[in-house]
Amino acid sequence: MRKIPTLLGTFAILSTAACGDSSNPATGSGEASSGGAEGGSSSSTGGSATAATTAGSASADGSTGVATTMTSSNDDAPPPVGFDLGGLPDVPESPCSAGEGGGGGGGGGGAVELSYIWIANSYQEPEGTISKIDTVTMEELGRYQAKPANGDPSRTSVNLDGDVVVANRNGGIAKFYARDADCQESNGMPGLQTSTGAADVLPWGEEECLAWYLPLACSSNRPVAWTRGDFSEASCTYENEKLWTACDGNVLLINGDSGEVEETIPVPGFNGGLVYGGAADSNNNFWGLDLYGGGGDDLFRVDFETLEVLEWPLGPLGGYGIALDREGRPWTCGGGGASRFNLDDATWSTVGGSGIGGCMTDGEDTLWHSDPAGVLNGYDIDTLALVNQIPLPEYVHGISIDFQGNVWGVSFAGNNAYRADPVSGTVDTYAGLTQAYTYSDMTGFALSTAGGGGTPPN
Repeated sequence: MRKIPTLLGTFAILSTAACGDSSNPATGSGEASSGGAEGGSSSSTGGSATAATTAGSASADGSTGVATTMTSSNDDAPPPVGFDLGGLPDVPESPCSAGEGGGGGGGGGGAVELSYIWIANSYQEPEGTISKIDTVTMEELGRYQAKPANGDPSRTSVNLDGDVVVANRNGGIAKFYARDADCQESNGMPGLQTSTGAADVLPWGEEECLAWYLPLACSSNRPVAWTRGDFSEASCTYENEKLWTACDGNVLLINGDSGEVEETIPVPGFNGGLVYGGAADSNNNFWGLDLYGGGGDDLFRVDFETLEVLEWPLGPLGGYGIALDREGRPWTCGGGGASRFNLDDATWSTVGGSGIGGCMTDGEDTLWHSDPAGVLNGYDIDTLALVNQIPLPEYVHGISIDFQGNVWGVSFAGNNAYRADPVSGTVDTYAGLTQAYTYSDMTGFALSTAGGGGTPPN
């Protein structure tokens, strides 16, 4: 740790069952092995294969770097899908320009300068941590303890200002600021004390980029999902951001600034299972998965304005990961397969098999999900056709998209994160994680591109 002087102004941010979560992708055993050392980053190139609240980068051997590998090509598959990232849908236009004002999350039709990915090192001992990785340079810029003691971090969610929250599966949510300029004096020591890399995890109470911590007494605290909030042209930041989470069978709406619980909403059909994953649409409604209970597996929606809860049975493939597309349609994923919930008639359209794992859309026409063999499958969100594939060195449990259009995959209780270019098929590797486990909106991209499709029939 080193002392960092407070930065003035704004710089661009260079920025998704405790044991049951850790199901083996091949066997579905529900167990993840521990162990593994930290490492550096590596890069590879090649062609794509197609088809109550309190305020508050070094490897194990010292080596770092980027390694480059080649992915194989499938000449018989359709051409890869490209990205054309424009302005964010439903985000108001603003005179704020990049690098001005108090934000960095971007406003209006300008480019969003969020380029961090936040990944939970769920099984790092003695406490679980989260890593802040630059998605452009693939350098880990900070690592933070997720809970005062006995941390069990899993899902992360990034708001449109770039700040992150992480949920501990055994209860407790922590928010961290992305920008040093936002961090506050809290430990009585001169200067700013904050982590500067993977080997620099500060003790609890010393890290000053911790915005707040909310202890929660529950056996399952898994999903976290920011709402968009209201964009302020005066500060060039988002205000009135709220956070959705679940504590056992209750959905909580939390004040994003203070960490105070504002609303508690019981899930009517909850019967001793797990609220497993969640996402917020552009109207700030929360979509969640109620799994493994005695009453069957359901998709549910909590209305942001009325707090009304609606529920629907999951489709024939079930669900594990959850994502929302540009039309606001929920998707559930697992085992290489995907299911789309059709908002007009509350029916399901499915492709592939079932199992575990996360997924995310590119904000346009493609949903990305990994199969058990470690191949990233890109499905057309309208036709459900397989339109792109990118082989990775191993199965990845979590999927996220960065603001440069790359697809990220996080290994299953392993030490690697992979960045895949969907056009060229280049795969870059960051090997410095510690038994990571995350499948959620790890960059904020999903929040920025999710649509709001209205209320399905019930």
